[in-house]
Amino acid sequence: MLKTVAVVLIDEFAPFEFGVLCEVFGVDRTDEGVPPIEFRVCAERPGVPLRTTVGVPLTPDHGLAALADADLVAMPAANIRAEYPPAVLDAIRAASERGSTLLTVCSGAFLLAATGLLDGRLCTTHWRHAQEFAERFPQAKLDPDVLFVDDGDIITSAGTAAGIDACLHYVRRELGAGPATAIARRMVVPPQRDGGQRQYVELPIPESTGDSLEPVLTWMLHNLDAEHTVAGLARRAQLSERTFARRFVAETGTTPLRWLSMQRVLHAQQLLEETTLSVEEVAQKCGFGGAALLRHHFTRVVGVGPKDYRRTFAATLSGRVTATVE
Repeated sequence: MLKTVAVVLIDEFAPFEFGVLCEVFGVDRTDEGVPPIEFRVCAERPGVPLRTTVGVPLTPDHGLAALADADLVAMPAANIRAEYPPAVLDAIRAASERGSTLLTVCSGAFLLAATGLLDGRLCTTHWRHAQEFAERFPQAKLDPDVLFVDDGDIITSAGTAAGIDACLHYVRRELGAGPATAIARRMVVPPQRDGGQRQYVELPIPESTGDSLEPVLTWMLHNLDAEHTVAGLARRAQLSERTFARRFVAETGTTPLRWLSMQRVLHAQQLLEETTLSVEEVAQKCGFGGAALLRHHFTRVVGVGPKDYRRTFAATLSGRVTATVE
């Protein structure tokens, strides 16, 4: 059972992600049926202020020895660096060997990965850092699409709100649904979110590297609701089908039909965010023909269905955003 949480801080840590851990584990909610949790803020040199990413220093009370009997050792986000403090890495390794569960928020996964404990383990981090993480720690099994990964004694999460998801999941796993729901209610957040990181990634519009097909590409973007075939597009470009297909891949990096599908999904995102059109109407305007086909392609690219995406990102007619996202 979860009784003790130790948060490990290093220089230039992110106070908001640290605050996530404080809010979930460090606030006394025994009056709402949540079992008491001893919360420790630890660092290599207790009593010495640490810098944060926003210029406000914080002084931890506990040293690394406080990790010794912690049920959970948590690592918030911090500025990514080439090397991490050896004493901190050793303390995290020792806590793992003694049976502590390890949890990271956002770029905290870099600190944990530097210990070697993520080698061969499923994990995640913020999508913006995914490529760098994969290059630095190739032995880790990174999944950049999910909000968090529960791999038993190691839990890793993506951005800020995903850290809340991971923490509440751990509370639910160790203490049950009641305490997790009580904490979520006080924080005014859902006890559990659907989908993964892909719904928060800004999808780039593939651009051509040349200008020979630019008129055709522009025409396709202006006529997404029309039916398109490679043969018809080749005729418009005044090329043979084989030459058109080869040149299209060379200029865009993908096939005509895949490029078209991506542009339709991008347009669907815009319509779901900015209009009150039904999903069926959005599908028609984007050229998917029907809601079922839209759901298939949209979920494959974005990670959630159109309705779930709209609930998160849609704006009201007055322009007020209906949901905040990380």
